[in-house]
Amino acid sequence: MPAKFEDYYKTLGITREASADEIKKAFRKLARQYHPDTAKNKKTAEEKFKEINEAYEVLGDPEKRRKYDTLGADWENAAQHPYRGNSGEDFSFGGTGFSDFFEQYFSGGSQYGSPRDFDPDGSPGAARQRRPRKGHDIEGDILVTLEEAMLGTTRPITLQTANRQTGTAQTHNFQVRIPPGATDGRRIRVPGQGGPGIQGGPSGDLFLRVRHAAHPDFRTEEADVIHEIDIAPWEAVLGAEIVVPTLDGAIKLRIPAGAEHHQKLRVRGRGLPKGKTGERGDFYVALTIVLPTDLSDAERALWEQLRDNSSFKPRDL
Repeated sequence: MPAKFEDYYKTLGITREASADEIKKAFRKLARQYHPDTAKNKKTAEEKFKEINEAYEVLGDPEKRRKYDTLGADWENAAQHPYRGNSGEDFSFGGTGFSDFFEQYFSGGSQYGSPRDFDPDGSPGAARQRRPRKGHDIEGDILVTLEEAMLGTTRPITLQTANRQTGTAQTHNFQVRIPPGATDGRRIRVPGQGGPGIQGGPSGDLFLRVRHAAHPDFRTEEADVIHEIDIAPWEAVLGAEIVVPTLDGAIKLRIPAGAEHHQKLRVRGRGLPKGKTGERGDFYVALTIVLPTDLSDAERALWEQLRDNSSFKPRDL
């Protein structure tokens, strides 16, 4: 089960010298193009959207990007081994939305249990071989779009395991239910799909950690959804009515006069569901006041007129 190297820079269509802003812009452009809700060929778009998300998950995080860049020319040697569990088994996932390469290097996937159950070489400790014991639990990541987190979904998952000592391999196929309101970082337990039991003991469990797919328009904080939007200086000073997208469709939002840079406007009950109560988180619009940089002569004259006639003195406040 070797891992295939993923060229994340090529996926986003950028160079290795790209800045953080260039990475973000490239992701947003591609994410809007291939978002499954808007693309004509949904199957092709869904796969492409996952690839784009995985690339941005790594390159958009400075620490992960540094780790990725250190693989360098030696990636062919570094990437030939799947995740090696401490129970003597290697394993990899299918259907989680992440490639084997990501699972191996960036997901934090693990196989865990009591370290006393095993000798350093990975074989069961002789003192514990005589009684049944539960198998080790396995943990990995699952990529969930915000639309899936809003409505809930069921995902087919494949778990492949290979025993390093016997050379035997097994493939497990099962369905995982992602409940409505699944927040980023939530762990979904799949009973009995972990490591095999020892001496007739029960199998361990599989835990899949929800990772919200990066969205070109939204980000999340627990059950709250945040949308960032640029506004003109006069909209901030005078107020305005604008149209903003939400997960439920576009809404009209009033920007109050005197709005400030980085101010957040709240729309109650437009976030993700909270458990089974039917209550929902909130939707926030984060304002960024953007200044014009390319002025015509007429526009410059108006700004100069405002400067000469305004009583506003920001450094005297």
